[in-house]
Amino acid sequence: YDLAAFNIEQYCQLMLKYKLLIKTGTYPRTHSVIRLLRELSKIAEELKELLSSREAMIYLTKIEDTYIGARYLPRRYEKVEVEEMLRFTREVFKPAIDKI
Repeated sequence: YDLAAFNIEQYCQLMLKYKLLIKTGTYPRTHSVIRLLRELSKIAEELKELLSSREAMIYLTKIEDTYIGARYLPRRYEKVEVEEMLRFTREVFKPAIDKI
């Protein structure tokens, strides 16, 4: 499940970078999903709602941590963790980003 968790993070990160590139012509050199989302929220006010949601921030932090874990820390993910990250990505993150 480690690779699945990492792929979810990569999907989120690259979606945000793509949207920033299309909308602004550039994106910050970072792997932080939360920082990228904050940058995109500067031009898409509706994303501020996602950033202010406690539940969303917990999932976004967990997703962001998969990048760090894959690169620097030995971390094993359980099936239920990855299923919840995937559910959040499909049901909350993707629809919010697709609107932009």
